[in-house]
Amino acid sequence: MLAQIKKIQNLGVQYWIRHCNVVYYCKFYSMMALKFDVNEYNNGETTLRISPTTRKDAQSALLDYLHSTRSLPFVEAEHMSKNSPHFIRKLIENVNYEPDVRCSAARFLRYHPINEFEPFFESIGLDPSEFVPLLRRDLMYLSDEDGLLYNYCVLCEYGIARNNIGRIYKGAREVFQYGNGVLLSKLRDIEKVGLSKPVIANAVSFNPSLLIDGVSKEFFKLLRQLQCLGCEYDWVEQHLFENDLYNWRQMFELLHVLSDLGCNEKELGYLVRRHPELLFDRSGQSTYSLIGFLIKFGCTKNDICSMFLHLPQVKVGLFVWNLRRAFELLREIEMDATSITSIIRTHLLVLGSCSLKKANSILANLSTGKKRLCEIIIENPLALKNWVLRAKIKRLSVTREMHSRMWKTKFLSSIGFKENSKEMERALKLFRGKGDELHERFDCLVKAGLSEEDVMQMVTIAPRILNQSKEVIEAKIEYLVSDLGYPVSSLKPFPGYLAYTIERVKLRCSMYKWLVNHSAVRPGFTLSTIVGCPEPHFVKKYVDKHPGGRDVWEGLKKTSSI
Repeated sequence: MLAQIKKIQNLGVQYWIRHCNVVYYCKFYSMMALKFDVNEYNNGETTLRISPTTRKDAQSALLDYLHSTRSLPFVEAEHMSKNSPHFIRKLIENVNYEPDVRCSAARFLRYHPINEFEPFFESIGLDPSEFVPLLRRDLMYLSDEDGLLYNYCVLCEYGIARNNIGRIYKGAREVFQYGNGVLLSKLRDIEKVGLSKPVIANAVSFNPSLLIDGVSKEFFKLLRQLQCLGCEYDWVEQHLFENDLYNWRQMFELLHVLSDLGCNEKELGYLVRRHPELLFDRSGQSTYSLIGFLIKFGCTKNDICSMFLHLPQVKVGLFVWNLRRAFELLREIEMDATSITSIIRTHLLVLGSCSLKKANSILANLSTGKKRLCEIIIENPLALKNWVLRAKIKRLSVTREMHSRMWKTKFLSSIGFKENSKEMERALKLFRGKGDELHERFDCLVKAGLSEEDVMQMVTIAPRILNQSKEVIEAKIEYLVSDLGYPVSSLKPFPGYLAYTIERVKLRCSMYKWLVNHSAVRPGFTLSTIVGCPEPHFVKKYVDKHPGGRDVWEGLKKTSSI
């Protein structure tokens, strides 16, 4: 088009040069400028914006063709001509943008019959990308498809907006093939249940399947069930049709699921009226998701029923999202599965009502670790309400645990552990007890005859030896020296001895002594060999060396377990 205008410009310039008729040239070019608005973009592409006058002329030509030539009702023809912009643009392009568009378009339509389904589909609200796959090669005129225009007029006369009829055509195409009176009869059947015409028109626009026999039966079943629950038709009209597509069967089945959970008819009616989104949010899919989530965490029918009856004024979709976010938080702070299940089951309403911050944000704001946060939540799950989105979080005050950690750190530093080292963190996790208690146990080993350097080395190798009370450590050392005859210095290469129970030590040493007396093994084994090796290895390598060793071993085990 731009090339054509430039060509006209050149011709006009030549005409002006030849005849010096400036006025004629300006008038001609101004006329073309009124017809088309040429826009050149930065990328070099050129588009043509059709002027209102040109568009109106093309629409008039199309209206005249559809009404006078094709005998379509004037109202339908006018609506098609005024509401099919893509088709109008294509029509203008076909007449090569001639100055008299109306005459040119009329002449084009006279000798080039169009596919009437294109402007029709566009006028009822379908985009070209939607209606092109619907075009049939064997049909060209609207009158060729039986029932199309008739049922289209029925929908229009009933009050359904013309630009919404495209949704009905896409969702329930068979509706436009109904015989005379069938479609109107189905619309009146819906009226009989008590719904007003405007509501039905809106419902059908967004739920065209209502006009199909099987689906409409499911819809009526749902309405009857809602009526039994005390939901009046004005409530139904208010909530049932909110520009959405519904799965009536799924919604009907959800009512039965809620009833099976333990809600009686009165409670169920109260629940649905108070929280209509339970049914109407994605046809109840969010409610099904919530029920499935609760069942996974071991909630009983009574738990779920009680939760629904006390549900706060929170959209069910948001309630499910909040629960999942709470679960993710508990999982990210490495809380054990038993505690997570318990908290979710006992605090459903709190967790579903709060949109919690992410774990990293909470840990940073509280200036604490995952273990401490787990303990806070287990001790008081209601603390979660303080950590919601957009809420300020105060740092935790210095706690008893933090004092204990400080004393443990001080003790470990005094016996040679480096601060902030991996060894220090490992020891802090393994040690149980207060700092002064650990120091007391450390001194107990020194008083038994070991040097501080030896004890420090032993604790570095086996930190758990200080998890026992002073009395237990003293009893194990006494048995080692007095009963077994080992020197205290034997603990230095094998500090793990103190971690084993006296019963295990007695069982292993008794068996070893029997094997030595029966010449099955040589004397002089180290304490780590006798006590430290796993039981299968000890039995196979030493006990089985004597034919009667297994019987003696089993007898000793029974005696030690009594």
